[in-house]
Amino acid sequence: MSTFKNLFNLGLGTLITTKEKAEEVVNELIKKGEIGQDEGKELVDELIKKGEKSKKELKKQVEKITGEVLEKVNIGTRKEIEELRAEIKQLKKKMAQK
Repeated sequence: MSTFKNLFNLGLGTLITTKEKAEEVVNELIKKGEIGQDEGKELVDELIKKGEKSKKELKKQVEKITGEVLEKVNIGTRKEIEELRAEIKQLKKKMAQK
């Protein structure tokens, strides 16, 4: 079990997002005799879950930081820009009718 903890503590789970990569790492540990087959299967599942969780958390953080930066530099969001485009389109129609 210490091998499991060591892998997670090293952050390896955050780098592994595909089953193939997880299996590759685990197979290497099995070859070295550090873990058994059953432990290897469990580890693959745990690595994939941790990798996906880390990916989601990273995405949230990036989105938050990006939003904060855009707000600070006073750049509109995609939604705000689309709203402005729609408003401009309506104004153009009104002006063309006059």
